[in-house]
Amino acid sequence: MQPDKALLETFENPYPNRDYEIDMACPEFTCVCPKTGQPDFADIRIVYIPNERCVELKSLKIYLWSFRQHGGFHEAVTNRILDDIVEITQPRYMQITGAFNVRGGITTTITVTHEADK
Repeated sequence: MQPDKALLETFENPYPNRDYEIDMACPEFTCVCPKTGQPDFADIRIVYIPNERCVELKSLKIYLWSFRQHGGFHEAVTNRILDDIVEITQPRYMQITGAFNVRGGITTTITVTHEADK
């Protein structure tokens, strides 16, 4: 199964006129190495300032689970998560950090950001 952004749901921001930060930690993220097929483990951190919509947490969990059988390089996975969540929420600001566990003796941390046009 491929990761599917259609799994993501949103709800109306209760304070759209105020800038405030939402910070979510997803320490049990897994995907698959595209070269070896072995599992990759990561701590995904999502920090954003919502605009009109917020991402619903249960749908986010199910969306992130959809990566479990998906092969992808760390850079591609982290950027895809950003693109998908930005598309459905249109936040003022979003940063996603993927801190991937050791693979081949190397840890990798990918940080990607989005800023809405002012």
